[in-house]
Amino acid sequence: MRIPFALAAAALVAAAPVFAAQKLGARTQPPEQVLAQMGEGSSDAELQRAAAAASAYPLGSIQNPVRVGGPQGQQVYLARLRCADGSRPGVGPGVDAGAGGFGSVVQRFQLDCGSAAPGKVDLMMDMYHAEHRETRAPAGFTLSVG
Repeated sequence: MRIPFALAAAALVAAAPVFAAQKLGARTQPPEQVLAQMGEGSSDAELQRAAAAASAYPLGSIQNPVRVGGPQGQQVYLARLRCADGSRPGVGPGVDAGAGGFGSVVQRFQLDCGSAAPGKVDLMMDMYHAEHRETRAPAGFTLSVG
């Protein structure tokens, strides 16, 4: 038992200078570059193919989530949504809903238009698309100018 523990301890001591040289929290490479090195990066052509496949499903579904850039993109998009009567829907908190049509984790937001159409709706959003600005609204909604 002591020999494996001693080997593990020696390995940690040997690796300490490497860990100490990196500032905690410092970004060494952009996320896209890291993902590409892992074989998970998406080329523009792959993204276009995924978007074409997703378009067969309703916008805001798990297969075709609304693509936005980060939490701020989610907030901006949700603030622009309008119910059929022109009012803003009530928006519940975002809840992770698993992998969406683009392969990343999507969040589900429950929208509530009250007595106006479309009523209560679950909207899926994928916040890992910094370069995309969605200009369409899900069925039953419109987008305000902004």
